[in-house]
Amino acid sequence: MTSQENPSRPVVLTGLLERITHHNEENGFTIAKIQVKGRKDLIPVIGHMMTPKPGEILELKGEWTTHPKYGEQFRFSEYRTKIPATVQGIRKYLGSGLIKGIGPKMAERIVSRFGAETLEVIEHRIGALAQVPGIGEKRISLIRQAWEDQKEIGEVMVFLQSHGVSPAFATKIYKQYGKASIDVVRENPYRLAMEIYGIGFLTADRIGEKIGIPKDSPRRAEAGIVYVLHQAAEKGHVYNPFEELLQSCIDILDIATDIVSEAVDRLVQAAVLIREPHPEHPTNRNQDLVYLQKFHVCETRVAARLQILNRAPVALRPFDPEAAIQWAQKGIGIELAEQQKEAVRCALSRKTMVITGGPGTGKTTIIRAVIQIFAALNQKILLAAPTGRAAKRMQEATGFDAQTIHRLLAYSIQAGGFQKDENHPLDADLIIVDEASMIDIVLMYHFLKAVAVSTRLVLVGDIDQLPSVGPGSVLSDIIGSGLVPVITLKAIFRQAQNSRIIVNAHRIQRGFLPELEANASLSDFYVIERDDPEQAVETILNLVTDRVPKRFGFDPIEDIQVLSPMNKGAAGVSNLNLKLQERLNPSGVSLSRGGRIFRRGDKVMQIRNNYDRDVFNGDIGRIERIDLEEQEVVVCFDGREVVYDFSDMDELVLAYAISIHKSQGSEYPAVIVPILTQHYVMLQRNLIYTAVTRGKKLVVLVGSKKALAIGIKNDRVQKRYSLLTERLQGRQIGHSVP
Repeated sequence: MTSQENPSRPVVLTGLLERITHHNEENGFTIAKIQVKGRKDLIPVIGHMMTPKPGEILELKGEWTTHPKYGEQFRFSEYRTKIPATVQGIRKYLGSGLIKGIGPKMAERIVSRFGAETLEVIEHRIGALAQVPGIGEKRISLIRQAWEDQKEIGEVMVFLQSHGVSPAFATKIYKQYGKASIDVVRENPYRLAMEIYGIGFLTADRIGEKIGIPKDSPRRAEAGIVYVLHQAAEKGHVYNPFEELLQSCIDILDIATDIVSEAVDRLVQAAVLIREPHPEHPTNRNQDLVYLQKFHVCETRVAARLQILNRAPVALRPFDPEAAIQWAQKGIGIELAEQQKEAVRCALSRKTMVITGGPGTGKTTIIRAVIQIFAALNQKILLAAPTGRAAKRMQEATGFDAQTIHRLLAYSIQAGGFQKDENHPLDADLIIVDEASMIDIVLMYHFLKAVAVSTRLVLVGDIDQLPSVGPGSVLSDIIGSGLVPVITLKAIFRQAQNSRIIVNAHRIQRGFLPELEANASLSDFYVIERDDPEQAVETILNLVTDRVPKRFGFDPIEDIQVLSPMNKGAAGVSNLNLKLQERLNPSGVSLSRGGRIFRRGDKVMQIRNNYDRDVFNGDIGRIERIDLEEQEVVVCFDGREVVYDFSDMDELVLAYAISIHKSQGSEYPAVIVPILTQHYVMLQRNLIYTAVTRGKKLVVLVGSKKALAIGIKNDRVQKRYSLLTERLQGRQIGHSVP
């Protein structure tokens, strides 16, 4: 907003906060209107404010300005809040969401009973609230706690605001540390980056600077190193070469090399980091491998556990494998191809194996045959997949119960983690894991810990898809090690050849442009050329809201998923979500959180694992209810309702459009994918291949053929720093360097 300012001395303006026009949760920027005594009209005020509540009295310090369009405004640089004294102010104040459990209707009943004494009653005689209909002991207890919290949080908020912390983060800090929040921030603001989701090192560093922590502080250097390694993990790396880590830290922290090097040594001594010689350069310390301790544990123990499983003897009563295969074929009603038979023989004779191949190559048929035989041999079988959607698809395809790996391992936040481990292993003779390319090094570690030595393990996945979102290239590394037998399926079965989606997925995987059926009245694969990003976006909106539902009968929210290579840009995830929300769900009960608007009926996605709620990164649901009084949002995930507090809404994002990376392990009836030259930095063959293989009945690519060709031609997969292959091969990596 531009303004034409009238120079004047700072003035103090006091008034009742009547209405909040705009409030940004991230930075506190607020546009509001206040009622000032002696002024007939409400006065627009603009500035940064923590959790403004209609009804409170504001004392603002600032200056008058004149906007060419909106007229006279008051811009404030400082403010104080006071508890309202009038009945009208108290009613607004209590009904504004200040206290969980009191909404506008309940506030009306309370103020009608106690009038101007309402806040005094809550402060000193809260038991008297029982006189108000609908308020019992439980609600009084909630109101008492919320009122005390509100008083405490006021002090914390003022302190954090003075150190540049956003309102949303300030609330999280208070929830984490309570009354100790100010002490924690003063003593070590870098704890925030490690212990509170959403607060990164850069935010903590800004706070540290404001409270006077020196740039060359050892604490800052140590926190910066851990931050850089976590950033590397988000890019898929399990470790960082020492020289690369050193340079990244110097660039980000702007400090001397020796300060970073000494901080690395201290963290190694404290066992926060593990530093090992590079197997190819054991005497060059600059080539050393630097791991966060947990990733080193995961990588070394995954290798050790797989080696143990692979060496363990096979235990099955004697039987004729060929006869078993013939019998299984009759049971599933399908004649197996020779390569499929080879996979079944391998599953019967080896302790561990990998089956990999693209869509339509018969992976599911092999799983069904193996299940038939092992079930007939009275073997206990478990099926699992990394995501809920993948597990559900596995169950539908096999007719056998399947679970997510997290549920299989019985995670309990109350009990402190996964309940299945080496001391309480999974009770199974055979475990088959689908979509294994999605499993990162941490999840594989926890999973293998719980696999008994006597259990057979079959990993199934498509190695040409994108690697896991988390660190490591686990399936690829296992295949590359040569430790376990690998069956690679390449032939597309006849029934799958009728699908243009499957045929074109394999063409893309081999480096060819997709083939379009000439004169096809109704196909399952389309390319719509649009070179201009804005035109591409408009085409996508029309496809989702009109053309695809009319022609194919798909529900625009439940059945159609837009997948984009990037988050930013006109055809990126963020902008597409805003546009699609405007078209598909433009009105209704809403909540503004972190600069995003959520509405009842919105399609949303969980963006971090939350074991307490039993929802995981990538799970998609619909908002069922937004309770402004209880300050809760209820989201339905596959028929199961999950409750979120307003302050936890940063775990959710709109999901009308999602990134291709987030779509891994899922299948959708219809997918629409923008492929544009503005996505250039992300365009890779495995990215486009992954997007196309997410579509079950319809795939529509919208964009330029040039961008599509660039992506398909680019088969360079970014190398992830991992030594799992070498460890599986038994190569000596070296001992940690003190």
